Amino acid sequence: MAETRFDVLTIGNAMVDILATVDDAFLSKQGMTLGIMHLVDETRSDYLYSLMPKDHRQIGGGSAANTAAGVASLGGRAAFIGKVAKDPLGKVFAADLHHQGVHYDIAPLEEGPSTARCMILVSPSGERTMNTFLGACHQLTPADIREEQIAAAAVTYMEGFLWDPVEAKKAFVTAAHYAHKHERATSFTLSDPFCVNRYREEFLDLIRSKTIDVVLGNIEELKSLYQADFHNAVQGIARDAELAAITMGADGAMVISNGEIITVPAYPVQQVVDATGAGDLFASGFLLGYARGRDLETALKAGCLAASEVISHYGARPLIDLEQLAKEHQLGL
Repeated sequence: MAETRFDVLTIGNAMVDILATVDDAFLSKQGMTLGIMHLVDETRSDYLYSLMPKDHRQIGGGSAANTAAGVASLGGRAAFIGKVAKDPLGKVFAADLHHQGVHYDIAPLEEGPSTARCMILVSPSGERTMNTFLGACHQLTPADIREEQIAAAAVTYMEGFLWDPVEAKKAFVTAAHYAHKHERATSFTLSDPFCVNRYREEFLDLIRSKTIDVVLGNIEELKSLYQADFHNAVQGIARDAELAAITMGADGAMVISNGEIITVPAYPVQQVVDATGAGDLFASGFLLGYARGRDLETALKAGCLAASEVISHYGARPLIDLEQLAKEHQLGL
């Protein structure tokens, strides 16, 4: 088999997170419900963007892009496939990924909707209210999937959030085909219980048909997938998937492989500041360990360690060198 150029290549929504602190009166005036994620159109998004405080922060986001950034921080070779527009926020997204050390060279959208963004409004209480415009990220097509790039990655990882648009769905299937053609692994995250509820049968078919080799998710997503309690949901994924890694919050994580279950505890943190990105960063550590042929317990521990760092601060990207953190914890990645 040819040498790999990337340990993990991820495919998903290319978004920019715009973070700003606002008072509750601002939310009330704009008709927002505290703590809720609102889907908005481009006009509404542009209007809200114009109201952002001058000291707002703009950082790259999107679940699979966060995972790629985590892989790079752990010392892995990461690549990302996702669509932005040819506009200022598209440049912010690309520059941010490059700064993180992630390979990203997808041609921006020349015409059509602008770059996806999520306005994250942080209240004095710390509650986050989101306004998301999906824009260009839903314009990913099979033409953006290059066989030689997929063939160069030990693992290709895809996010369930991008299963809505028909062309993006085709792009996923194309990527999985190329990966298996070149004897590479495919991985998929269930992303969100609402996502699972919309596409339960399609997700189960991806797993049962072996289009996907490695399934990632959390307890609630797994229970939603099988419409069962935790015990029976675990039995279901053990039956259907070759390999599944399931996060359990403060209880750590488990991997299910060939009927065997391995669990590891969570790494303690002084304070959970923001759980956003915990699953994304768990995927970074687990997939890097898997891609490099480490034992499953080591891969689980790497996932839990990366997740513990990202929940200790605001934002879904690591703020410290995760490779150094892994060395301090004697995790041989």
